[in-house]
Amino acid sequence: MDIFNSVSENARLSFEARSQARDKALARARDLTRFAAHSIRAIHRSEADLAHQNLDDARTLVEDLKRDLAEYPDLYFAGYTQDAIKEFVEATLTCALIENTPVPAPADLGVEYATYLNGMAETTGELRRRCLDILRQGYSPEAERLLTCMDEIYSVLVTMDFPDAITYNLRRHTDLVRGIVERTRADLTLALREQRLQQALQDVSSKLGS
Repeated sequence: MDIFNSVSENARLSFEARSQARDKALARARDLTRFAAHSIRAIHRSEADLAHQNLDDARTLVEDLKRDLAEYPDLYFAGYTQDAIKEFVEATLTCALIENTPVPAPADLGVEYATYLNGMAETTGELRRRCLDILRQGYSPEAERLLTCMDEIYSVLVTMDFPDAITYNLRRHTDLVRGIVERTRADLTLALREQRLQQALQDVSSKLGS
């Protein structure tokens, strides 16, 4: 029957177009994740120019994904797409917070709120890593500043009491953030106590020597 032949042909064309869009999105998502990871690695190595170059490449891919999947919102909001964009958010926020520059909002990055908040949650892991790198040289106000940033992130996340289907499982990430913040605070407290103890011993030694 003509109607069945027509449906068959149109369905095949639709599926082929959707399949091509999906394959292209998967490739872009992999590249996006790679650029985000390279950016984070570079900022931890104090290679700011390289970090921002990778962020620029990542931002271009985010814009490409939005454009390419405009006709396929289900693919744009698929897990692999939003996960890759979340990595971009994490890298962007990590660079901004480590460099102590203004933090871009979701609208600035062109991302969804749920994706932004999940990326923000994962940023705390990178800030903890930065704090530990700093503490290897002893207590520092810079580590305290980063801990304050982590506290502020948790303060925002803990207020998002909405179903996981809406927030992309943000509640689980929030629980992880709490543990990360608590461990980092304990590390900073220990480092500060050690610094004060060393200073006290040096003061006593100086007095005895004089």
